[in-house]
Amino acid sequence: MSITKKAAVLAVGLGLVTVSACGSSSGGDEGSGDSRTVTLVSHDSWAASKSVIAAFEKESGYRVEVLEDGDAGQAVNKAILTKDNPQGDVLFGVDNTLLSRALDNGLFQPYEAKGLDRIDERYQLDAGQHRVTPVDYGDICVNYDKAYFRDHKLTPPASFEDLTEPAYKDLLVTENAGTSSPGLGFLLGTAARYGDGGWAAYWKKLKANGVKVVDGWEQAYNEEFSGSAGGRKAGGDRPLVVSYASSPPVEVVYADPRPKTAPTGVATGTCFRQTEFAGLLSNARNPEGGKALIDFLISERFQEDMPLNMYVNPVVSGTKLPAVYTDNMPAVKRPETMAPAKIAEHRDDWVKAWTSLVLK
Repeated sequence: MSITKKAAVLAVGLGLVTVSACGSSSGGDEGSGDSRTVTLVSHDSWAASKSVIAAFEKESGYRVEVLEDGDAGQAVNKAILTKDNPQGDVLFGVDNTLLSRALDNGLFQPYEAKGLDRIDERYQLDAGQHRVTPVDYGDICVNYDKAYFRDHKLTPPASFEDLTEPAYKDLLVTENAGTSSPGLGFLLGTAARYGDGGWAAYWKKLKANGVKVVDGWEQAYNEEFSGSAGGRKAGGDRPLVVSYASSPPVEVVYADPRPKTAPTGVATGTCFRQTEFAGLLSNARNPEGGKALIDFLISERFQEDMPLNMYVNPVVSGTKLPAVYTDNMPAVKRPETMAPAKIAEHRDDWVKAWTSLVLK
């Protein structure tokens, strides 16, 4: 699951388009064999406005096909297995938690995208070789139900450490770090905050304070969390959930009638930053079309389109953001981060240790 999962779940309300490749997942070769078709392989949370895709097709002369291939981890793994005969030309959605795996397996060929100089260097994690191009970023953070904390006259937590306090016992639900992207991101955030030798002790405290673990984001946010529209309908009783800093705008945009302010807030001291990339696949059948598509993904038109489609932040400096997005999403000034190489080195061991500590 990627940082855009919430948009995929709720996209029907905005009139978005998910352009799918013809046929089954194994049938993506048809589009790639046509020099006027460019195929984008993505996780299941891809979404873009129909008019924006149409504009690219008209201006470039290429027809876009999108092949959705599961969550981000599944898409990357399948791309690695098929790298000698790829399903498409461009892979979108590999993030910093999976980047080293993709690069170490030679998944991409270098391409320096047009407009790359407008992207902040902190997002260019492969700047020396240009095998991937940053497209968007977002922050995995604990969200809280404003009404619950107001009614209980309790200050919402603001930091990782706050979550272990007795006042917040049995209030938090998170996702399984072994099966969920936000669950993994939350684990990485604690590892970044407390270090290799401290994160396990932190999770022992969190477990003792009644943290609940479920398989994925949709269950956590739309069933267990009392602050979301879905959670309220399902009778969710956890007022704290691991989600995204951009989740509150979703609760405004999709509500009918729209509230003046989001019913949920963000504990900005609990955030881990994810950056998503696109790369030109090795052995792509249409590399020129792939290059044009990558250029488009960091164009002004596409970057401005992302916030209310995939609920992620544009990486291009100066991109205009809609007011409903910025008014309801707090600024995350100091998110936790971690080098992709360190994530690659420790991810599997951390998840294994976390599973043993928290789930058993």
